[in-house]
Amino acid sequence: MLGRFLFGLFLSMTVIFQSFARAEAVHPYHVGSVEINYNAKSKTFEVTGRFFLDDMEDGLSKKYGSTFHFNDAKYKTQLSEALQKYCQEYFKLKSDNKFLKVNYIGYEEDHESVNIFLESEPVAHPKKVEAAVSFLYNLFDDQINIVHIIVGGERKSEKLTYPNRYLYKQF
Repeated sequence: MLGRFLFGLFLSMTVIFQSFARAEAVHPYHVGSVEINYNAKSKTFEVTGRFFLDDMEDGLSKKYGSTFHFNDAKYKTQLSEALQKYCQEYFKLKSDNKFLKVNYIGYEEDHESVNIFLESEPVAHPKKVEAAVSFLYNLFDDQINIVHIIVGGERKSEKLTYPNRYLYKQF
């Protein structure tokens, strides 16, 4: 009888404490998206990555052993520097069998997500595009990155699930 009472008390306390947890603090899926869009006018690939803020904070913290906080102006420079290094390591782009230099442009916060902006060096109209995308693989072994490659208005998409990080598309 005492065992049932203690179990009931434990279960009740668990439910009560969970009700105080912020709903946005935990999400059941670890997913991000990366759009690689070829701009024929500038002859560059414009890349936008979208990820949950808390996941990116945790990924950067784990990688660089420091604390990072979006939505806090005093971390803006530190975040930009860390994101630049992080993107160089976890994102690679090739066009027609040639690695492209990809420059970090910046980031913007959008409520619960962060948008990261990159741009490649100029390249003639690509026929074959290859990418290595492993954002947040250093944090989650169930991370999914949905990658869209758009060239000449033609969109090709693929879901990359950890540990798969490579894809290529013909245009």
